[in-house]
Amino acid sequence: MGNNKYRNLDSSYYIRRKPKKKRIHTPVIIGVAATLILITVISVIFLVLHKDKTTEDAADLSTIQEEISQEEVAPEQPQEVAPETEPEPEPDVEVKELSPEVASFAPGYTVNTTDSTADIVSEEVISENAVLIDVDKAEVVAKRAADVRICPASMTKILTILVAAEHVENLDDTYTITRDITDFTFSNDCSIVGFDVDETVTVRDLMYGTILPSGADAGLALANYVAGSHEAFVDMMNAKLDELGLSGSAHFTNCVGIYDEDHYCTLTDMAMIMKAAVENDLAREILSAHKYTTSATEQHPEGITISNWFLRRIEDKDTGGNVMCAKTGFVNQSGCCAASYTVSNSGGHYICVSANAWSSWRCIYDQVEIYTKYMK
Repeated sequence: MGNNKYRNLDSSYYIRRKPKKKRIHTPVIIGVAATLILITVISVIFLVLHKDKTTEDAADLSTIQEEISQEEVAPEQPQEVAPETEPEPEPDVEVKELSPEVASFAPGYTVNTTDSTADIVSEEVISENAVLIDVDKAEVVAKRAADVRICPASMTKILTILVAAEHVENLDDTYTITRDITDFTFSNDCSIVGFDVDETVTVRDLMYGTILPSGADAGLALANYVAGSHEAFVDMMNAKLDELGLSGSAHFTNCVGIYDEDHYCTLTDMAMIMKAAVENDLAREILSAHKYTTSATEQHPEGITISNWFLRRIEDKDTGGNVMCAKTGFVNQSGCCAASYTVSNSGGHYICVSANAWSSWRCIYDQVEIYTKYMK
């Protein structure tokens, strides 16, 4: 035993020889603790944020569900419908209510030739130009060189009183005749009413004076009263031609009918001007007057009595109807001419225009022949 290289050790040896424990340094402990604390804080923050987000989402979901519920429960509200309104008429189209006397007239200011339109070949009609129009049908009944350009002479004054009638508001208003007016009528050898310089006359007198004796003094005074000047009034006349659809073949340079190369229209144009004037109650009244006496003034205490000689001369002639309105004219270039409106014995409505007759009486007889031969 003594030779055994290992020797028996008793328990006291182990007790005395226990291994040393490793010592943990303080910095390590602090680092571990800090890490644990940081992890804990991050966990807490995450839990808090997650909880808020969950609460927020839940609130949003609750709001959405509530809105859906309200939409399902709430009755459908009727949509507000704007009240229906009638469409406004076109600005360039005027709706005109006609008097019963002319209510049968065809609308517009164009007429058509038809297969039944007759050529005026009668030797009893001397006028070189003539046309007869049925205004109820807007048809040319008979014609002779009706679309040849002429100077309308004093037939121009039909348009003068039509334009004035559409703008005059007070027929009892007055205007004082000027030296310029009387000088103009004298230098152009115009027919006149006979008003004196500085004579104050009513607008009504000017209207009747323009037509019945074909007074250029009255026509010029009327133009100045309505528009402020002759030139401005002529612009209004041409605007009216354009409104009637006649500006392509008609153009006026003065309000009384003095000859001018740029003052022209066709007989068909003049018939349409007469139609428009007859449709105007005031213009029709003036064009249908046989006699009229102007108001008393200082210069003419008893007024001036004037006449429409075409109406007075044709009234006892057999035309197959009643000639209601008329206006004559004369210049060398167009001879004696006239436009008239007649109601036939059968109730039809006709307009006749003729030009280039050699006398005022011949003009009347030509229209009598046209009415009796072609009017129904």
